[in-house]
Amino acid sequence: MEKNLEFPDLLRLIDERSSAFREAVADAPSLDVPVPTCPGWTLFDLVQHLGGGDRFWAAIVGAGAADGPPAEAVAARAALELPREREVLLPWLAASTELLLSALREAGPDADCWAWWSGLQTPRTVGGVAQHRVQESAVHTYDARLAAGVTQPLPEDVALDGVEEFLFSCVATSSAWPHKPTTFDFEATEGRAWRLTVDGDGARSARLPAPATGEDAAAVSVRGTASELVLYLYDRIPVDSLHLEGDAGLLDLLRAWEPEH
Repeated sequence: MEKNLEFPDLLRLIDERSSAFREAVADAPSLDVPVPTCPGWTLFDLVQHLGGGDRFWAAIVGAGAADGPPAEAVAARAALELPREREVLLPWLAASTELLLSALREAGPDADCWAWWSGLQTPRTVGGVAQHRVQESAVHTYDARLAAGVTQPLPEDVALDGVEEFLFSCVATSSAWPHKPTTFDFEATEGRAWRLTVDGDGARSARLPAPATGEDAAAVSVRGTASELVLYLYDRIPVDSLHLEGDAGLLDLLRAWEPEH
């Protein structure tokens, strides 16, 4: 079974995806173009969100173990106002990424810190933050390119890690599933598969040695490239962009569920 990305790989990918994001911003016709996958946002809003997020998480990592994010970081992000000149924004974005990377390197992957996820399957550590920021940078790079009229899939290594990161961080919870217990399989055409189980004990996922078939099949299976799976999970593409087997209505129930983390 393939291993997850190591901490140095995560740092490299944050840097690469952030650079790609800046390139997309530089190439866009205007910072005022709408971002189709982020309704109501312009490219400027997306720049502020990603760069502000890098600085926010840098402060969280620097604060170490805590019950919540530093109050100063929360206030700074809420009050963030940026100039609209691209020649100012691009260096600010690069500096934001370097602040995050420096904080991650200094703390190391095993250091504890606050995180919004449950900690059931993704630890509340600097390594967990790094894994999540790879996906934030990658998905928002997709958004930025789309705003400029370019559709480009996520890199394979980023996407394969991203499916698992989403299931283990964004979905995992001990809150009871309010419906009949069931299972969901997510199958990447690159050869990796995961099963999400939801029941009275909450939601947890596991990597499968191979896609399940026959009596072992899940109630619903979603199949596509790893990039397509990540983009679907993050509401960037509709489920009919993928191959679906089983009860599609269960996916609607899953999307409507709002458990506590």
